[in-house]
Amino acid sequence: MTVQQQNVTLGTAGHIDHGKTALVKLLTGCDTDRLKIEKERGMSIELGFAPCIISDIEVGIVDVPGHEGFIKTMVAGASGIDGCILVVAADDGVMPQTREHMDILTLLGVEHGIVALTKVDVVNAERVQTATQEIRRFLTGTFLQEAPILPISNITGQGFEEFYEALKALVASITPKTTGGVFRVPVERAFSAKGYGTIVAGIPACGAVDVGDELVLLPQGTKGRLRSVQVYGRDSTRALAGQCAALNIPQWDPKTVERGNVITVSDYFAPHQWYLCALKLLDQEKGDLKNAAQVKFHTGTSESPASVYLFQEGRLKPGRPCLIQVFLDHPVIAGPRDHFIIRSLSPTHTLGGGIIVEALEKRLKRTHPDVLQDITERAKAVARPKDFVEYCVKNAEAFAADERQISLRSKIPPKELAGLLAELVNEGRILAISGKAYLHVDTAQRVQQQVLDLVRAFHRQRPESPGIGREQLLSESARVGWASAHADGTGMAGPQQHGLKPILRKDVFEAVVERLRADGQLADRKGFLAVPEHREQFKDAEQQLLQNVEALFQSHPFDPPAPSEIAVQMRVAPPQVQRVLRILGEQQRLVRVDQDLFFHAEAVATAQERLVSYIRENGGLESVKFKYLLDTSRKYAIPLLDYFDKIGVTRRVGYTRHLK
Repeated sequence: MTVQQQNVTLGTAGHIDHGKTALVKLLTGCDTDRLKIEKERGMSIELGFAPCIISDIEVGIVDVPGHEGFIKTMVAGASGIDGCILVVAADDGVMPQTREHMDILTLLGVEHGIVALTKVDVVNAERVQTATQEIRRFLTGTFLQEAPILPISNITGQGFEEFYEALKALVASITPKTTGGVFRVPVERAFSAKGYGTIVAGIPACGAVDVGDELVLLPQGTKGRLRSVQVYGRDSTRALAGQCAALNIPQWDPKTVERGNVITVSDYFAPHQWYLCALKLLDQEKGDLKNAAQVKFHTGTSESPASVYLFQEGRLKPGRPCLIQVFLDHPVIAGPRDHFIIRSLSPTHTLGGGIIVEALEKRLKRTHPDVLQDITERAKAVARPKDFVEYCVKNAEAFAADERQISLRSKIPPKELAGLLAELVNEGRILAISGKAYLHVDTAQRVQQQVLDLVRAFHRQRPESPGIGREQLLSESARVGWASAHADGTGMAGPQQHGLKPILRKDVFEAVVERLRADGQLADRKGFLAVPEHREQFKDAEQQLLQNVEALFQSHPFDPPAPSEIAVQMRVAPPQVQRVLRILGEQQRLVRVDQDLFFHAEAVATAQERLVSYIRENGGLESVKFKYLLDTSRKYAIPLLDYFDKIGVTRRVGYTRHLK
């Protein structure tokens, strides 16, 4: 019979001494009590892993301890399971850890399971029926309310066939974990094997890894290469999310690897102490959760003392959801959509749990309206990868983000990300701009309005000008851009959060300007940008002065007047001359060749025509000869030659000009 390995992991749950380990041994033949002390005490204190063949499908089983003193170990094991076997002994019925394990499974998002009613060989039929009814009442309103309750004896095997058939149906009902995402496995345990070196065991939370891949151990930051893999106890070439896997990475010292560490690939994850989370307090909790409450925070296989800070709430009532930020005493590694549990310190019991939204660089201002709006949007978006990608684009630094920036923040590998970005572009939610960067349409509309406001303000200040230059407009946009984009500067992923100078990326600016031009909201006037309805406005006296100054340049094409000469001849003040020269330059009637040297545009065109014609006929032009072509002096000829070099008409080799 060919056995198909499936990336599905089941987990046991239930009170101490209700027969979880014995049931796993009956199913798999594996004794998951590995430690001598476990065998001596007759109780599990560590996680046990076993492969389990159900018909022709092989899945993994995690056996968790039932003692209340090892709830943290139970949480670590349950964090990676897809379905549960809730074990209840017929003689005891529902007990304290039965209830707490069910709460934990619910908070960790487990949705599938069956119930094993064990030890039926030590009670009578009436007690079996009573225990079944008690369990059914207990499960009402939970994800197991419709689950079969299966009487079974781990000693005699009574009821095993019915239990096995129900287990087959359970496995068939579970969709295997997707193998997408960035590979990450919370470490369950590490040990050394002779001839192999360090072996690290755990259930990958997402992604896949192949032999030969480079991995990093966090928070230590040490890198190593995957030498070999075992999945469900057998050799394999790769490990997938949801499989019980043992990874052989000989470069690591097993003494430095511990539960709560994370194995992943470089760049995507880092240890953090602040996390934004969506919490739900359990219904049966009698007390409220106060702001700044001290708790134990469990996620993956890690745990840390933590402080819980509520948003907008002074205290949280039982059964209520709330967005929180937590500060952990010890940094942990977690990602968007990871489940977490919080437990009280003393007496210890489970308070609630939920979903991690995202790591935070620092504490957020919990009562600031803009922060509250942002975290609400962020928490809603993180539930679906495509929505979270859109959120990352919308809240990118400097308005836009490239594929790598989006990949690192969303924790989605580039190949998977490309498809989501393409969908968002096709749906008109984001815009693709140059260099594989992306801009959100809402951001584009906001920046477009800013650009239009700046152009209109320029028209009011300089009505005589045909429009504003692109570089000047970009500079003005950068100067005011963040003032309206992320004005609060409180926790949003923008430059102000990180102490950076606000700036508008040039590619964003160009994309916005092109959209405005395409929509007919901006026009290109003589190389300047203007709103379509703008018309240059001059007073009669100013218009006459412009004409007179232009005529002066036309009458002296290659020996143009200096500003000081214009002031004397026209009997106007030097500042007014500068204004006139600027306006004629904007209108492209004059060309600035040097700081205070202007030529009429027609003269420049004539000079260029003569220069190009001469070089084509003679193969080059000695600089000194240019003044003879224009019948002018070196004072004017050399700056003109330098100007033609600068604009790309010619190139200089020594004292000779050639066509570029």
